[in-house]
Amino acid sequence: MPVPGGVTATVEGQRVSAKGPKGELSVVLHDDVKVEQTDEGISIMPRTETKRARSMWGMSRTMVSNIVGGVSEGFQRRLEIQGVGYRAQLQGKNLQLALGFSHEVLFPIPEGITIEVPRPTEILVSGIDKQRVGQVAANIRDYRPPEPYKGKGVRYGDEFVMRKEGKKK
Repeated sequence: MPVPGGVTATVEGQRVSAKGPKGELSVVLHDDVKVEQTDEGISIMPRTETKRARSMWGMSRTMVSNIVGGVSEGFQRRLEIQGVGYRAQLQGKNLQLALGFSHEVLFPIPEGITIEVPRPTEILVSGIDKQRVGQVAANIRDYRPPEPYKGKGVRYGDEFVMRKEGKKK
């Protein structure tokens, strides 16, 4: 796997570390894969030809790709809020959400994650760790997932919600 310019990757045993303009990340790979640093970048191969080793090979390759992409470009997840009176705003180190409850929901922003609110109905979650960005976006969405009858709730920017027909008389 090639390493882009501006990123330095090091391999120490089963630990792969990447340092770039956005920060530094490392991952410890499974023992079923063999990882080496070559002139082209980082090479990951299965140690044996078992099903488990091949599965770990694919997962390990993706994990290394995610840390290299994270320190060079970062990751971003877009959330949309739909519903009358539903909105979001930043309040210091918290994200304040009005989602139709009797109270405002305060979501504390974790370390290493940046949340922006360009419009009251749009939230941008960004960071260098793909897993954490996705988990924070999923936690925000869990407060009010989109419902199928009116489509109200918090949804991912690329999510399609299958609408249902209401009751008939």
